[in-house]
Amino acid sequence: MKKGYVQVYTGNGKGKTTAALGLCLRAAGAGLRVYIAQFIKMGEYSEIKALRRFDDLITVQQYGLGRFIKGKASKEDVETAQNGLKEARAALISGDYDLVVLEEANVAVTCELFTIDELLSVVGLKPDTTELLITGRGAHEKLMEVADLVTEMREIKHYYKHGVQARVGIEK
Repeated sequence: MKKGYVQVYTGNGKGKTTAALGLCLRAAGAGLRVYIAQFIKMGEYSEIKALRRFDDLITVQQYGLGRFIKGKASKEDVETAQNGLKEARAALISGDYDLVVLEEANVAVTCELFTIDELLSVVGLKPDTTELLITGRGAHEKLMEVADLVTEMREIKHYYKHGVQARVGIEK
């Protein structure tokens, strides 16, 4: 790529991760190298299984403990996320990747796993030729100001409210 931009996918609607993974798939199809840092999440989600098929072009690292954070995050949650942000920063500046995705980084900021200033310091290191995508509901105003593209997914209607649980292959 001649020029990489900063993208943010946020909002309370479904589709942020799905859209990000679609971009990763498109990038890999074009021969681009992709690094995905998943904050908060941990586990064998369907997308992790599928992305293994592209492990020559897509690297996925999980920096979460796989649990819902309610209230104050544990010391272990913070340490895991801080380590992940350091590794994602290294991946971003390495020149090894054309697209870097910081999935649920907005939620990590909201949960105080790292600060918005720490996230913005990573954004500020982005090489000109690397695309950077940050996902998660509740994107901070400061992040949206520096981003080149911000997409808000807005929930209008969701079957979850009628008791439908997350389904393998669709929501998880």
